Amino acid sequence: MFRTGNKKKRVVAGFVLVVAVLVIFISISSQQRCSAEGKGSDYESIELFTDVMAIIKKSYVEEVDTKKLIYGAINGMLASLDPHSSFMTPDTYKEMKIDTKGAFGGLGIEITVKDGILTVISPIEDTPAYKAGIKAGDQILKIDDRFTKDLNINDAVKRMRGQKGTSVVLMIMREGLDKPKEYTLVRDIIQIKSVRSRLLDNGFGYVRIAQFQEKTDEDLSKALKSLQEENKGALSGLVLDLRNDPGGLLDQAVRVADHFIEDGLIVYTEGREKDSKMQFMAKKGGKEPSYPIVVLINGGSASASEIVAGALQDHKRAIIMGTQSFGKGSVQTIIPLSDDSGLRLTTALYYTPSGRSIQAKGITPDIVVERLEIPKEAEKKDLLHLREKDLENHFESGNIEDPNKKEDKKDEKKEKPAAIKIDDNLKNDYQVMRALDLLKGWEILKKIGAPK
Repeated sequence: MFRTGNKKKRVVAGFVLVVAVLVIFISISSQQRCSAEGKGSDYESIELFTDVMAIIKKSYVEEVDTKKLIYGAINGMLASLDPHSSFMTPDTYKEMKIDTKGAFGGLGIEITVKDGILTVISPIEDTPAYKAGIKAGDQILKIDDRFTKDLNINDAVKRMRGQKGTSVVLMIMREGLDKPKEYTLVRDIIQIKSVRSRLLDNGFGYVRIAQFQEKTDEDLSKALKSLQEENKGALSGLVLDLRNDPGGLLDQAVRVADHFIEDGLIVYTEGREKDSKMQFMAKKGGKEPSYPIVVLINGGSASASEIVAGALQDHKRAIIMGTQSFGKGSVQTIIPLSDDSGLRLTTALYYTPSGRSIQAKGITPDIVVERLEIPKEAEKKDLLHLREKDLENHFESGNIEDPNKKEDKKDEKKEKPAAIKIDDNLKNDYQVMRALDLLKGWEILKKIGAPK
């Protein structure tokens, strides 16, 4: 009995040990499965992808090139992420690099996909699209005979680009139109002049940045220097026009803002990877004098132009005037691939110095001023008003002597600055004229001083 009892005890003990080992093994296996669940699903998805590709290669009605399938799959993958991530074939990637240098063949339209519809961010100044009357917010429903629904940006760009002199028909839907309208545009070599400038009035400068390219910072420096030389001294104020500026290179936006910001943060980015978390600070020295600035923005101002406007607004270095900007606050990283193709991948979001996200919000102007064309007839309206000088036998001020007036021959000889003739396009631009009025008022108030 003694031996039998011991044997039974040993069997029970062995059974318990086996069960315990099995429980531990099952527990460990379960944990491993949980931790590898993501990887497992990735592998299953890749297996699904290869299965589908094999079926297409074997059974599709026509023979299909493998690279075409791969490119199509990558296109679809990136298009499912956001409107700005995209795959670039070798030809498209090459064109993208040309774009940043400011010369390409096409229409001159910056586009995005909004609510599944190909939408104009802004036409580029002095291009076929701009001259034809294409506007920010226009929806492109059709390019020639191809409807744009589900057409990705790269394909749309490819269809709109082409040799100089060739034409393309865009079907446009716009707010206020009862039905779509067709525009026939003739392609041209798009030579984008990044920076334009001129004096608006004695002491007041105007700088227009159309797009942020490789030499924008350099061109801006030349423009500001030229304005000061033309003015024969420091400016009293500046209108910085960023309307319909679709953006461009981040480093150029930072350098442009750096001209006017003494020190501190200009913009920072936040993303998942360590490399996507960056801060861009103003450098010391080489700044513009602290004259007042009015920055003009509108719904066509996007990305880099929003970075500049947001930085100047947060640092209280400028008054922002116009209408709400576009709201493209995401960072696209260009990643070259082995076959000379490339990825444009959204890797981070921009934030202004005060921590505001631009994405889908944009920059809100300090003073909202809607776009309004000043009709030329408005200049003639004064003809309808009767003034003292129009009355018969009116006195001329020069004929009446002021007894309290002291002669000052020096003042008479003092040269007055020649009047600046404002360009007709700017003179009829309501927002620019409002900005100039604000700068002039600022100058007058500064002279008057605060009330005592």
